[in-house]
Amino acid sequence: MTASQDQLARTQRRSHSQCVVCGDGRGLALDFSVDADGSVRATFECRSAYQGYDGLLHGGVIASLLDGAMTNCLFAHGIAALTAEMKVRYRHPVRIGQPVLILARIVQSSSPLFVLESQITQSGLQCAGGTGKFMQVST
Repeated sequence: MTASQDQLARTQRRSHSQCVVCGDGRGLALDFSVDADGSVRATFECRSAYQGYDGLLHGGVIASLLDGAMTNCLFAHGIAALTAEMKVRYRHPVRIGQPVLILARIVQSSSPLFVLESQITQSGLQCAGGTGKFMQVST
C-alpha cells in the first residue's frame, strides 16, 4: 500500500466510515485507489437498483459518485472537508449494466478551501463531470 493510499484509508476510517458512497460495504461501496499524481479513481457497477429512467443511472446517484470521488481525493492528502458547493454537468446518459470509471483531482488548494474536479466515463465517453468547493473540518 502506498503512503497516499494508506493516508486515504486512515482519513476515511477516522471521519467517514459510515458514508453511503464509500463506507464499509454499505450503499454504493466505492473503493478508491490513489494514482501517482495524487488523483483518485474507482469503478462502479451500474446495477438496476440505482436507475432512474429505465436503463439509466439516476442523476442523484451520479452526483453522489462525483462528490464521493472528490471527498476521497482529499482523504488521499490527509484532508477531511465538507462539500460547500458542487456543480454537476450531465453530458450523456449513464447506462445500467455497464461499469463506469470515476476520477477526481485537486485543482486548487488554499486551506481551508479546496477546489476539485471529478468525472464519470463509461465505455470511453465522459458522461458527467463535477466541480466542487470543499471546506476543511477538524477531525
